[in-house]
Order: sequence, then structure tokens, then C-alpha cells
Amino acid sequence: MRLRFLVALLCAIPSLFASPVETTPFGELPDGRAVTRYTLSGARGFAVDLIDYGASIVSIRTLDRAGKIGDVALGFSDLHGYLESPAFFGSVVGRVANRIAGARFTLDGKTYALAANNSPGDLPCSLHGGNVGFDKVLWRATPCEVGGQPAVRFEYLSRDGEEGFPGNLAVSVTYSLTSDNGLRLDYAATTDAPTPVALSNHAYFNLRGEGGGTILDHELTVHASRYTPVDKGLIPTGELAPVAGTPFDFRSARRIGERIDAPDAQLGFGGGYDHNFVIDRRGSGLELVASVHEPTTGRVMEILSTEPGLQFYSGNFLDGKRVGKAGRPYAYREAFVLETQHFPNSVNEPRFPNTILRPGERYESSTILRFSTR
Repeated sequence: MRLRFLVALLCAIPSLFASPVETTPFGELPDGRAVTRYTLSGARGFAVDLIDYGASIVSIRTLDRAGKIGDVALGFSDLHGYLESPAFFGSVVGRVANRIAGARFTLDGKTYALAANNSPGDLPCSLHGGNVGFDKVLWRATPCEVGGQPAVRFEYLSRDGEEGFPGNLAVSVTYSLTSDNGLRLDYAATTDAPTPVALSNHAYFNLRGEGGGTILDHELTVHASRYTPVDKGLIPTGELAPVAGTPFDFRSARRIGERIDAPDAQLGFGGGYDHNFVIDRRGSGLELVASVHEPTTGRVMEILSTEPGLQFYSGNFLDGKRVGKAGRPYAYREAFVLETQHFPNSVNEPRFPNTILRPGERYESSTILRFSTR
């Protein structure tokens, strides 16, 4: 708690010196507002590019086993790609990440209708905040330093009634580098009326390099002995089911593709993995929740988080229609997503961790993406 407060304080105070963050133009929105790219540079070539549209991760450049730098985050070389893509590439998603069943919820006796912008299995739901979620707005950016490392704090005010959600919600996310080749994300929010809040980042990864082909040989470990099964609309049933004996058991490292096409009803609903895992947490602080190893490059990505859940999506709906920064199309199962989060549809499921933020409370969440080789 104290560290996250310090992160916010440091980025709220304008620097008296030259900014440690490089800024470059990244195009204009249709209404003429400028979009800016922010580059955070660390040691040994580690660097991250961000833009204020969607508070999005554009690239993450890191070494492989042979000492070669590669970009492991999917994204686009210009703003047009982000404006045209419906797939949340690298963006902050909210007010509520993931799905809300029936695109509605009841809070304190009042029912709120949301945009039904997704309908897997022909069952409408609200996905990642609605038609114009946090991924499609321009955030206010403040370059700064945190712990002597370059950082950017993004802020956005989501007005009462936006996409159907109640209350004025003041949101921030601070991206900062760590001294051990990590990218830290610190989220915070306050509200003037009760409202559901669950923020995440929807970055797509390929540790062979973006546009580098299938991710089926990546080796995944998830520290979860349970997951939340879904119905055909990809809405959790409310059950916390054991992963033991199922294709969802990643408690020890397994190839993503090892069982992805097994004759399993859950995999059938998602066309592969698109499920929330219940992290085996030991406390409330940052803990290692998952790791991914890519054997040919030796790259490793570890994920530490304060969140109770992790959504694993295996790129089942990538269709080759979007061409990335390397000039290659992003095709079927050529990326994975690991979203640290509260469970999907928590606002309608009393057995799940609470996502309601009330006036006088402060929402806080932290995640670190840490890169190495072996």
C-alpha cells in the first residue's frame, strides 16, 4: 500500500529536470487531438513504448539467449492500426475487464444496462468496458521517474453514465521500469458513487518476437489449483473447479499446445483457452502468479500480481487480418494474453471476489512483467 502510494506521489510531482522519457508523435485522432508515444529505456537494451490512446503498450524490447533484442509485444506501427482493431492490443481495459453476463448488473437495488458488445455462443454480454471502453479513450500522460527508473502516469476521468456505469470514476495507471528488466503497472481509482471496477491490461505476447509464428510451443506455468469453468457464452458458472486431471493444469510447466485441442467441453466453448484461473495466493501483496518460457530464444516472462485471478487467452480469434510492426499478419494462435484480474462477471456472482468500489475507498492493483533468459 505504501509503495503504491509513493508511486502515485512521485509521478504527481512534476520533475525539475529533463524528462527520463522520450516522447514522439504517434498520429492524430479523427477529432484532431494528438496521440503521443512514450519510450521508457532501461539497461541492456530493455525498452517499452507506450501511447496515451488506450494507455496502451505498443512494444516491449528485450534480449534473447543469444543477446539479440526482439519485440515480444504485439502492436502496430501507427495509430491507424489501433483505431481499426477491435482486439484491445496492449490497452488498459475497463471500467470492468472481461465479461459481464447479459450486459447488466444490479447494485444497491438498481439495475444498470450496459452495451452488449460481445456475444459468444449467441449470448450477449458486455466485454472490457463496452463499445467505448478505456482502450478507446485518450488518457492524460505525465512522464516521470519512480525509484530512479523512467515512468509514465496515465489518468482518465470516466464520467457518470459512461457506457452505462454509475459514478464519476477517476482512474490512473502508472507504468514504470524496474531495475531487473521488468515493467510495473500500478492501477488506482476513486469514485463518487458505488460502481464496479476491475482493471487490467490486454497485451498480446509472443516471446519468439511479435509476428514470429505460433505460441503453441511456449511453456506455461500458472500457480493455480482451480479455475472458473464457463458456459457457452464464456461466462463463469460460479464454480471453482480443480485443474487436476484437466487440460487446465499448468501447475508445472507445459506446452500451451500440448492439450489445447483435447476433446474437452470447456476448450470447445472458447475455441481453446479463454479462461480465468484462481491464483493460489498466500497474502495480499505482489506474488508470482505465472511464467512463460520460449525454448528457441530462451526468453522467460514472469508475472507478479496482487490480483486473485489470471485470464489465459491463447489467441483463438486472431485471423491474420491485422498486420503488426514487423510487417507480418497476426494469425491464429500466434499470441497469448495473460490478464491479471478479478474474476469475470464478479458483479453478478456473489461467490466471487468483490469488485464494487464505494465513495471514500481507493481501488489499487499492481502487476509486474519481468523478463529474463535461460
